[in-house]
Amino acid sequence: MLTDTVEIDQFIRPAEIEAILDQAAAAPDSAIEAILDKAARFEGLSHLEVANLLKMDDRHLPRLYQVARSIKEAIYGNRIVMFAPLYVSDYCVNRCAYCAYNECHSFKRRQLTQDEVRDEIVEIVSMGHKRIALEAGEDDVNCPIDYILDCLRTIYQTQADLSGEIRRVNVNIAATTVENYSKLKEVGIGTYILFQETYHQPTYERFHLAGPKRDYWYHTTAFDRAMTAGIDDVGAGVLFGLHDPLFEALAMVIHNEHLERTYGVGFHTISVPRIRPAEGVDLSAVYPNIPDDETFKKIVAVLRLAVPYTGIIISTRETAAMRKDLLDCGVTQMSACSAVGVGGYMAEKRRRETGEIDPTLTAQFAKNDERTADEIIAWLMSEGLVPSWCTACYRSGRTGDRFMALAKSGQIKNVCHPNALMTLSEYLEDYASPEVKAVGYALVDRELEKVPKSQHREQARRNVEAIRSGKTRDLYL
Repeated sequence: MLTDTVEIDQFIRPAEIEAILDQAAAAPDSAIEAILDKAARFEGLSHLEVANLLKMDDRHLPRLYQVARSIKEAIYGNRIVMFAPLYVSDYCVNRCAYCAYNECHSFKRRQLTQDEVRDEIVEIVSMGHKRIALEAGEDDVNCPIDYILDCLRTIYQTQADLSGEIRRVNVNIAATTVENYSKLKEVGIGTYILFQETYHQPTYERFHLAGPKRDYWYHTTAFDRAMTAGIDDVGAGVLFGLHDPLFEALAMVIHNEHLERTYGVGFHTISVPRIRPAEGVDLSAVYPNIPDDETFKKIVAVLRLAVPYTGIIISTRETAAMRKDLLDCGVTQMSACSAVGVGGYMAEKRRRETGEIDPTLTAQFAKNDERTADEIIAWLMSEGLVPSWCTACYRSGRTGDRFMALAKSGQIKNVCHPNALMTLSEYLEDYASPEVKAVGYALVDRELEKVPKSQHREQARRNVEAIRSGKTRDLYL
């Protein structure tokens, strides 16, 4: 069994990855077409095949995007999972050059009290959210694991109104020990999220100047410790812009292969953030690897082909237009009306009510999508998409390899689509503006007719009517 002090096989080998990418550039058209044919059968791709697609000629892009859309439609339908981040502490002892929370940066740091956590949750659920990603800097003195556990308990215990509770808390905190991951598992963590930032070790050490996060291999093997502790849903990501984006995408696929080979299940989600401006961070001089829009879309589409049953997440770092394009490329989850600083939701409430701006609030990064949750929900529905706040799989034990087995058999969509319609009905009834409510229920009625199994369709219809009548909430298959 993996322990905190045993080093496992170094499955990320930079020289090998670079050589694979160099060789992939010579792949003939016939090889590219065969890889795209394989992906279209929902078989996933090996890292060697991924390299070929990453280096292929742009003439193949129309087919790449067509296959990415067909995979997404077949496996996920027209559902888009919604979430919001919650920052609870910006204390951090790391010196990460790209981050506003760098230990060297001087600003008024804060940690939410449990009462403040409750206040933030009430604001988050007032937007309709049912799942969050808890975020915190790394500081064992000012933000120990016991504080994170207390926050989780507070979040799950907070009931704002009839349907106003958080039903799934994903956690994005620093790499830690098997013991601490076990504690997170006991309290009821959803997915454990950790961004590798960059898989290229020399670049990693260049941007992580000091602090425990500087230990590249301890960070890279965090998911091994989490899975050893029984957390079978893990979510990965890199910060696109630190190193060659094609290298990063390929390394992420290799990391996924390592987890599948070792533990029988890979990433539950993959996040694809591009580096953004932040307080104290100058992007103009030292970040030449930020992918342009076309390269970025290509990477997202290739990832959709590579890991067809893995959720792909996009945040408010991207513009509304880019978020639309990335939905077409294979993104299945997105944040809405995010606050990216500690106490940000209550600060925004005060700004709306009094015009007062909190001068001490420090955001981790600059957002590009400032729309309200209701505006984003209305936009998604205008695109024929179904916003979903469903957490049924997590609470029904359909996680890890059990989720993947259902997904690969095609059975998961038989419950996910009706569950999405039930959570959308909750949103429409409890939080939507009148205009969005009218549009939304017309969408729900149309989508109910598309539920393939008559048993599920009729149960979903009854549940939607019960929600609309105000009799009950939190119904799912």
